[in-house]
Amino acid sequence: MKSIDHSGLESALAYPFSRPDLLIQALTHSSQAREMESSQAGEGKRVPDNEQLEFLGDAVLALTTTEELFNRYPGFSEGELSKLRAHLVSERHLIRVAQELQLGRYLRLGRGEEKSGGRNKTALLVDAFEAVLGAVYLDGGMEPARRMVLQFVVTPELERIALNGQSLPLTDYKSALQERLQAVGKSQPTYVMVKEQGPEHNKVFTVEARLHAANNGGPEFVGRAEGSTKKNAEQEAARQVLEYLATVPPVPLERARRKEARSRSGV
Repeated sequence: MKSIDHSGLESALAYPFSRPDLLIQALTHSSQAREMESSQAGEGKRVPDNEQLEFLGDAVLALTTTEELFNRYPGFSEGELSKLRAHLVSERHLIRVAQELQLGRYLRLGRGEEKSGGRNKTALLVDAFEAVLGAVYLDGGMEPARRMVLQFVVTPELERIALNGQSLPLTDYKSALQERLQAVGKSQPTYVMVKEQGPEHNKVFTVEARLHAANNGGPEFVGRAEGSTKKNAEQEAARQVLEYLATVPPVPLERARRKEARSRSGV
């Protein structure tokens, strides 16, 4: 396998590893580890992958996020804190963080995973981010791991939420989209699974959320997203439709209903 220079990632993280082997392990997918073991047949040597580091990083992420929200929002109820934390540690949010860090460039993948587009798979990128966080924790302790969570996961997103005037983040995009369309008298979208790929233990689903045009002339807008589950893909596709609707001038409810009624009657 071609050697990958990780210095760019260390620069992006603003954290130089004293134990580079931890970073290498954090970026090693199980497919690559198993291939390396097969090439060393007879030696019986296990090649470490990033699954255990991911497990550790997930715990560090949850603890750091919980502590920060607890201290930052003392007036929030448990339910509000839980909802906000769920958003910050969600796959939908973490994939954006992983993409900003360009983690896909640094992944160590087996040949099959490489050919199937593993460097762009949401599940692999999110797992790798959590594994890198776990590696930072083992290498430098809680303080640099905490800085990483605040710098990349928590602070930018809370600032974005405040900038948009939201008191809490939106996590159920499908329900929000349903309410938005009902409010303006538009038809509900159709969710269509257009692709399902990957092995059973690592499926990637592609879903489209099709917003119907009032004149029945085809979709007005199509949100398209991938996810490790159909539910996650549907939520992300719904979010894209919501973003589209935010760019469209609002149409009064009665006007929208009259327009749809005329369309149905052929007038």
